[in-house]
Formats: sequence, structure tokens, C-alpha cells
Amino acid sequence: MTARLALLRHGHTPWNRAGQIQGRTDIALDPEAVTQLSRLRLPPPWDGAHLWSSPLSRAADTAALVAGRAAQTDAALIEMNWGDWEGLKGADLKADPDVTYLDIEQWGWDYTPPKGESPAALRDRLVPWAEALRGDHVAVCHIGVMRVLLAHATGWDFDGPAPFAVKRNRLFVIEIDDGTWSVSGDPIRLIEAAP
Repeated sequence: MTARLALLRHGHTPWNRAGQIQGRTDIALDPEAVTQLSRLRLPPPWDGAHLWSSPLSRAADTAALVAGRAAQTDAALIEMNWGDWEGLKGADLKADPDVTYLDIEQWGWDYTPPKGESPAALRDRLVPWAEALRGDHVAVCHIGVMRVLLAHATGWDFDGPAPFAVKRNRLFVIEIDDGTWSVSGDPIRLIEAAP
């Protein structure tokens, strides 16, 4: 096996809780998330893996909290650009008949928010980054990044229900072997930190 990549979604922010689209807007973790994440750790053997994160503070801070060390950041891991829709609420966009907002199950790879980025564009920057990895890696990132990487690994094409549900405080492991991608087992829960 060339690489194993464990993906972890960042903790909650005020925008998450309000239902606002964050995209590349750099919104910090909220105090409740910091408290919760401070009590969690990466389980073995992932606690010794190379640690990556998106350069956005909500991901980098999550990585530091659960790993007890700073992550190496890479721009490839930054969230999807939602363009004109960043800061808005998906429910409001969906209710507006003049907006072409779609549920994720209807996107296809080429769905693109106004002045934003499509899942295909994310895939174009994420796959080369992931395929250059060797060994075990943890990447703390965003739901859009995770969906694209998991879609690539499972063959899901953003058309119909996803074969996975991205939840917080769990590692989603992808195995990459000479260009062949697969999801490895069930998501792995973070563990409680030693007192």
C-alpha cells in the first residue's frame, strides 16, 4: 500500500451552528468546540501519523487540539470556494426561486456556485496532492474536501444519496495504492484524552 489518508472534519464554528456557508471564509472555532476538542485525541496508530491541515484556522486549530501539535498546512486542503454564496444560509438560497442552489445529491461533478468552485475543480487539486503521499497521514479539513476525496474513493458522482455520511470527531480512512483508491473500514472515533 502506498498511503493511508485519515480525514477529520474541523470542529464547529458560529457559522456552522447558524447554517451559514463558510467556504474559504476564515471563521474560527467557537468556544464550545474548543472545549470539546480539548478532551479528544487521535487514536493509535493515527496519533503518530504525519499531520496535515487546511490553512484555515478552524482546521489548523482542530488539528492542534486533537493531536497536541501543529499540523503542516497545504493550500490543496482549503475548503471549496462558494463564491457569492459564502456567508449565506443554504436554506435561504434553496427557498429563493431565482437562485440555482441544489442539494448535494443533485450536484454532479460540475455544479459550481456563482464565482465559486465545482467538486471537479476540488478533485483536480486534491487527487495529485493525495497521490503524492507515502505512509500514514491525517488531514484535518472541511466537509467539501472530505466529500470530494470520499467520492473519488467510492465512485460516487454527486448524483443520488452519498454512500457515506461525514460526521465530526471521526477519522475516515482512504487507502491509495498505485492510483487505486478505496475506503478502509468504518469511520474511527477520536478517543478521550488522558486526564
